[in-house]
Amino acid sequence: MVEKLVGVVVVINILKMKIVIIFFTIFLAVISSNAQDNIYKKRVLESIEIDMISSLYNQFGDSAAVCGGLGTEELQDATATIIISAPLNDDGILKFEAGVSSYTSASSSNINPFSKKKVASPFNASSGASKEDEWTSYSLSYLHYSDDRNGIVNTKISVADEYDYSSFGFGLGYTSIFNRKNTELSINSNVYFDEWKLIYPIELRNNNSGDKNDDDDDDDDDDDFDISLYTVTGAVYSPEKYFSPLTDRKRNSYSLSLGLSQILSKNLQTSFSLDVVKQQGLLSTPFHRIYFNDVDNSFIENFQLANDIERLPSDRYKISIGNRLSLYINEVVKLKSFYRFYTDDWGISSNTISIEAPCKVSSKFTIYPAYRFYNQTASIYFDSFDEHFSTDMYYTSDNDLSGYTANQYSFGLSYTDIFSELNFWRISLKTIDLKYAHYSRSSTFRANILTMGIKFIID
Repeated sequence: MVEKLVGVVVVINILKMKIVIIFFTIFLAVISSNAQDNIYKKRVLESIEIDMISSLYNQFGDSAAVCGGLGTEELQDATATIIISAPLNDDGILKFEAGVSSYTSASSSNINPFSKKKVASPFNASSGASKEDEWTSYSLSYLHYSDDRNGIVNTKISVADEYDYSSFGFGLGYTSIFNRKNTELSINSNVYFDEWKLIYPIELRNNNSGDKNDDDDDDDDDDDFDISLYTVTGAVYSPEKYFSPLTDRKRNSYSLSLGLSQILSKNLQTSFSLDVVKQQGLLSTPFHRIYFNDVDNSFIENFQLANDIERLPSDRYKISIGNRLSLYINEVVKLKSFYRFYTDDWGISSNTISIEAPCKVSSKFTIYPAYRFYNQTASIYFDSFDEHFSTDMYYTSDNDLSGYTANQYSFGLSYTDIFSELNFWRISLKTIDLKYAHYSRSSTFRANILTMGIKFIID
């Protein structure tokens, strides 16, 4: 726990330094653009806005994909995100977003389950290098409004990185508002180019059956593993019969989104969305173990050694359609509903239904209880622990690709500083949001998340 708190403090300190640098750069850009602005034209954004979002998340269960569908899924995560929106001119808004996520995972620690003092078991956490990681992301977007404010062009570029994964993406979109501003039509496209660092389960590398990680010079104490120093019980362990290193480490994703929003009456608004996604490349996770039902088991201590890693097709197509309804009942209560249907060519179909009831309890405070229901069918490539066969072409024991039902209950509280009573120098508080959610599946998987967001305005 102490180590976790120290990690969070380090993340916060890093963010503080970045905030100062980012804010100073954008502040200079805004000042320089002010001199050229037409003072008679109303800006789309009058002042710099800063959103600071943080969250604490934990989960637990007993179906870890790292251990082939059996084992602890315990994970703790702390995140911090800052979003700066600045008016570059009368018609344009520049947004910069930076995020850091630091997690400790008992599940991923078992990439090497033998790096600990306890007996090796899928239900014991290891102390190996893979037990914790840090994810960082940065994005820069620009929105340009037409003179009549009925057309919006947006562009975006983003990068993200963690120990075994990196991503680069960019997007472009356009929004048209017409019919006396009662109708809004939007189209957005995004492209992401991602790359894995190929990290295999420890028993499949550094021995005769496999090879080392891609980057052997990286600081990874897991590479010190030598299977010959351990006693293997059960069948003779011969993974070379089934395991071979991956030849592709890239993943490309292409998405197209269409949206239509319509004001139906003074109390009712609806919107429809259509999303199409194509993915290519390495779509499986290299350190997810697979156990074959038709192969005799081998063990070190209480940990079953992998027969192979997760294998999935190199192409995937996804499509989803959704609808949102917002009903204004009175000055106190509003109802918001959402439905989405999703399907892909891996055999998964899902339904999502959610409802939220924001209640304005005073001029400054709003509470918003919400409920979300989700169910999905299993992928044709999914089977549970030790149920796949060595004759299969594709296989996964990741329960995220299984069939299940999930429920999420959440409660939020929002504070709005209407008259900017809380301010310091040129910085004024705009809103504070606090939300707690509990998520549970029809399996043993459970999760909790606490999120807080604060928005400031700089005049």
